Amino acid sequence: MQARMLSWSKVETPLQKIVLVLARITLGLLFFTQLWWKVPPSFGCPPDFAFATADASGNVHRTSGLCDWIGFESVYATRPHPILAADLHAIGGPSLKIDIGFLSAGNGIFINNFVKPNIRIFGFFVWGMEAFIFVTLFLGLFTRLGALVAIAQSLQLWVGLAGVGPEWEWSYNWMPVLALLIFAFAPQIGFGLDSLLRPRLKPSADNGNRVSQILLWLM
Repeated sequence: MQARMLSWSKVETPLQKIVLVLARITLGLLFFTQLWWKVPPSFGCPPDFAFATADASGNVHRTSGLCDWIGFESVYATRPHPILAADLHAIGGPSLKIDIGFLSAGNGIFINNFVKPNIRIFGFFVWGMEAFIFVTLFLGLFTRLGALVAIAQSLQLWVGLAGVGPEWEWSYNWMPVLALLIFAFAPQIGFGLDSLLRPRLKPSADNGNRVSQILLWLM
């Protein structure tokens, strides 16, 4: 029995590293796949950069590209936004849910007053941020910084899109959790450029070099 436990302990650490590497690369590839429908400078928008809107009956009229999704978030920012919904009616129970409408409303204020009027500039910011997430997580270069940016972007998508309209909320629920996991365990992940740079920075960081300490923390 003890021999088996010792044998498993030899496998456990490599297995954990493999799982973390897969999580890092998978999240990076997710953002990679989302770059190509909103390529600058048009970001996939119509020529007039028209946003998705809702008519008086509440029907959403879609456009295309980044303008479509920003407009979609804006429309649903004024509506109830339940998440973590669980319908227990089949066993005689209630419907359980948490309404984050107040967060969606705040997101709508930001979108309507800042993003929409500046879409031709803001689009570059969105595209560049997601490209940065892909590069850092896929290559394992400044992994913790890339994960921190991924947390911010994932939370914005979660607030704006999780469970609204036809969107399946769990497509968005797992993204900030996975980004947070990568952020927390970044130094242990390995199999990336950080694992080559970290040993070179550690001696100077241990000697009190502030720049090396900051760079090491971002890996």
